[in-house]
Amino acid sequence: MVFEKVVVIDARDHIMGRLASTVAKELLQGQKVIITRCEGIVVTGSLLRNKMTFLRYLHKRTNTKPSHGPHHYRAPSRMLYRVIRGMIPHKTARGTAALARLRVFEGVPTEYNKMKRMVLPHALRVLRHTPGRKYTVLGHLADEVGWKHKATVDAFEAKRIEDGKKYYETKVAAGKAAANKKASNEALNAELAQF
Repeated sequence: MVFEKVVVIDARDHIMGRLASTVAKELLQGQKVIITRCEGIVVTGSLLRNKMTFLRYLHKRTNTKPSHGPHHYRAPSRMLYRVIRGMIPHKTARGTAALARLRVFEGVPTEYNKMKRMVLPHALRVLRHTPGRKYTVLGHLADEVGWKHKATVDAFEAKRIEDGKKYYETKVAAGKAAANKKASNEALNAELAQF
């Protein structure tokens, strides 16, 4: 992945830790990484277990002045950002520069909608997770612990998918029309070749 201008990753159905470790390594090597659809990331273990873990994490704060941190992000993209930050020496200049090369989003923003999105096979749930084991979708967990924008993101994603289907149908129709025109031209040329 290194030495491409920018890499766009579709994070849906990726296991969070495996995705984060790969992205952290790429960032430290100088690669710019954009991660979309963070609400579809998977965390192993049941929803109840992960929710209890997160609620325990919410109790950790600075006793004298809680605004000093730690800050408990509720959005799935920020949760992933924090996991990646934990895998990078973010207090050094090298780590700060690496984190500056990372962008994370819920859904797919319009500027990345037409770009090719990659997956990481070694981080995909269907390839790495034992069938039958429980897992939690990060968007569902975030919604349970205070993220307020799940419905909005879902609505935008539904619209994006619908627009994609329309675009694909028009593309297929245009391809068929071009193939028919080419076939008719070849038939005409064959007829004219006799004379």
